[in-house]
Amino acid sequence: MGRHLEMITSRQNTLLVETHKLSDRKHRSRSGNFRFDGVKLAVEALLRDVELVAVLLRQSDAEAVIQRVCALAGREFSDGTRLVCVADHVFDSLSEESAPEGVICVAKMQGEWHRTWQIDMDTPVREEHIMLLESVRDPSNLGAIIRCAAALGIDRLILSADCADIYSAKTVRASMGTLFSQRIDRTDALTEYIAHLRADGRRVFAAALDESAQQLGSFAVQGGDCAVIGNEGHGLSQAVIAACSHTVYIPMTDRAESLNAEVAAALLMWEFRRQ
Repeated sequence: MGRHLEMITSRQNTLLVETHKLSDRKHRSRSGNFRFDGVKLAVEALLRDVELVAVLLRQSDAEAVIQRVCALAGREFSDGTRLVCVADHVFDSLSEESAPEGVICVAKMQGEWHRTWQIDMDTPVREEHIMLLESVRDPSNLGAIIRCAAALGIDRLILSADCADIYSAKTVRASMGTLFSQRIDRTDALTEYIAHLRADGRRVFAAALDESAQQLGSFAVQGGDCAVIGNEGHGLSQAVIAACSHTVYIPMTDRAESLNAEVAAALLMWEFRRQ
């Protein structure tokens, strides 16, 4: 490595206290930082040029872990990244993993990609593939949807303001690092956003079962079409359904009442991108 590693042995160290506080959403918002644990996410962060504030390493295997991360990423940590060795018992108490892999990263939130949308911000270009989410509050579901969006070529995810925090540990972990490169906008005016998309000539499909709903796969998808997925338990609000131009349902057998939000989103993304 050739880099000097700081050594921390006290739980009361300022960096460790701040890292622990990043488990709280309000503190993440105030500090502008978030945390994630594990080798896979550390590698993805290096590959995606995420701005890393600090990398905490378990003392007993610090050199081996940092060599592994850098070898998998094919690059070194930047000089601006603080590399810190933490006594094993202190590190393990700080880790959010059931089987800690010896690395915790503290990173800057990525405002360039993830931001709050307002009317005066840019309109997605017609070539962009878009998926919208309303009130998806389970962070693991949200992370999995982000991962699917990246895998299936969705250019932009639009989240209502009450969706789960994209920077929660569960969301970041479930996204498997795809969060670091997926464009995500958040809005507290989802119906206005939908109206904005429709004014641009797009068809917006609400994933909801009503008398006019079309079966997924029974109609031709047009360029610019996008869909809205709702809350895991309650689906979409009536306001959002009314704001959309069409409704769509996913055909199922009578052996299940509904689909998980992640699965429903993946099926819609696949079908819309396939056509």
